Amino acid sequence: MDAAVKKGFPGLVSDHVHNAPAVTAKRPSRQEAEAAVRTLIAYVGEDPAREGLVATPKRVISAYDELYRGYHEVPADALKRTFGETEPYDDFVLIRDIKFTSHCEHHMMPFYGKAHVAYRPVERVVGLSKLARLVDVYARRLQTQEQLTSQVATAIDDVLKPHGVAVLIEAEHTCMSIRGVTKPGVSTVTTRFLGTFRKSTEDQMRFVTLVRGAAPTS
Repeated sequence: MDAAVKKGFPGLVSDHVHNAPAVTAKRPSRQEAEAAVRTLIAYVGEDPAREGLVATPKRVISAYDELYRGYHEVPADALKRTFGETEPYDDFVLIRDIKFTSHCEHHMMPFYGKAHVAYRPVERVVGLSKLARLVDVYARRLQTQEQLTSQVATAIDDVLKPHGVAVLIEAEHTCMSIRGVTKPGVSTVTTRFLGTFRKSTEDQMRFVTLVRGAAPTS
């Protein structure tokens, strides 16, 4: 079962694909959110009234509106437009090196890296930029890398209904690199294979080989 079903999306696996996350608590006003930032500034030992920090709460909340805009977007909308003029095409399409930044739900600290997405279309294909847009919709939320990987794959499978989907995400987590064990440069890799990719080890190997930038062997 998709992780999103267990966390805030009871019901069908595709609920998170066709709907923005439901609001489960009263949303604070902008003024209340800015007051919370002032409290945090004071908590770390600073003076919220200091000249350099007076406007910080307003800037922080504006940044939050941008960083977490995925809570107000519907993933399926990114994949609505497809194209049928592809001639006979029976191989997979790979979009490699989609850069993204997200925030871990445990510490609200950034994790960033690259997503590699492939799908084997059935008759129609989706615009290449739309797959990058889909990654961003899910990344602009509090996330775990595992859930992000699963959600991207599930959305493509649910909306495009391709023969198969493959998603590989590699990222560095600042909650590990600049705090805690402080191990910068450590990369976390997650994968999700659906349909023909799940059934075919050959397709998985070709996908990973192309992601790594090497020519596949015959």
